[in-house]
Amino acid sequence: MQERPDSIDDQDSTPVAGPWRALLSLAGLVCVGLAAAGAVLPLLPTTPFLLLAAACFARSSPRLNRWLHTNRVFGAYLRRYRRGEGIPLAAKILILSLLWLSLAASALLAVPDHLWPLRIALALLGLGVSLHILRIRTYRATAENPR
Repeated sequence: MQERPDSIDDQDSTPVAGPWRALLSLAGLVCVGLAAAGAVLPLLPTTPFLLLAAACFARSSPRLNRWLHTNRVFGAYLRRYRRGEGIPLAAKILILSLLWLSLAASALLAVPDHLWPLRIALALLGLGVSLHILRIRTYRATAENPR
């Protein structure tokens, strides 16, 4: 089994040049924006967009790659995820609370009564996302890893 890199300099990346470099940098920035939106919108995922942004930046811009991995908002989250350390318990609680609050509000306030199958679909979607979040390892800070 290959060990995951601990630093951004250890990442495998094949740099590209020319218009592909600019396109990958732009795609990475769009993915960071979508990840930021996903941090506050429960049905929009954060992690896949962060991982995609990291892949784009690793191949296009060492400066943007370093910025993403040392970013105050996403840096620690991304590094912990890459090392397989998981999500902090407080983040899981916040994610699940916002998810169910927004799904309940949507189902009760935005979905008309005659579209009850849509309410069931929202509940099933919430259940699937909840199970996925709960299956991810819970990160616990230790003396070696305070954050």
